[in-house]
Amino acid sequence: MAALEPPACDFGRKAHDFDLPGVDGRHWTLQQCMGEKGLLVMFICNHCPYVKAIHERLIRDTLELKNFGIESVAIMSNDTVEYPEDSFENIKRIAGQANYSFPYLLDETQAVAKAYAAVCTPDFFGYNADYALQYRGRLDASRKETAPADTIRDLFEAMKQVAQTGKGPVLQTPSIGCSIKWKQN
Repeated sequence: MAALEPPACDFGRKAHDFDLPGVDGRHWTLQQCMGEKGLLVMFICNHCPYVKAIHERLIRDTLELKNFGIESVAIMSNDTVEYPEDSFENIKRIAGQANYSFPYLLDETQAVAKAYAAVCTPDFFGYNADYALQYRGRLDASRKETAPADTIRDLFEAMKQVAQTGKGPVLQTPSIGCSIKWKQN
């Protein structure tokens, strides 16, 4: 399982619309997910050790970002046949157990991951209120293991800045994670 790094932030790139089923039984669009000051689009999954290492912090940070007008949405795009831990039933179970404060959506066709050029889990895309990309970096210094408790909260601080100024930080450290598990056609 090779670790991948997403490319640098393509500042200003517009968010792609989507209409995906959520674990809550409804369909969600980009506009329905958007917060007053911005949106964090997260490509995650259940089985990835990089996601597991940040899971609790991800829940904490997305909940705290709501106080700044930033909403979040998680999208699972992996091949669920080859990776059954990422099946719709399993993402539903994890979201319920963790009490996610954001929609968790299934991208069964993988079209949304391709439109966003997502490459790994986790892969974070932080947008301002104008749907313009301002952050594509890591949550924090965690890798397959959780970083120390006092580590800098890269994603949280970046999205807080987006909420306050509409712009993300110029210097960003890419996320790292497992490749998205693309379906074999």
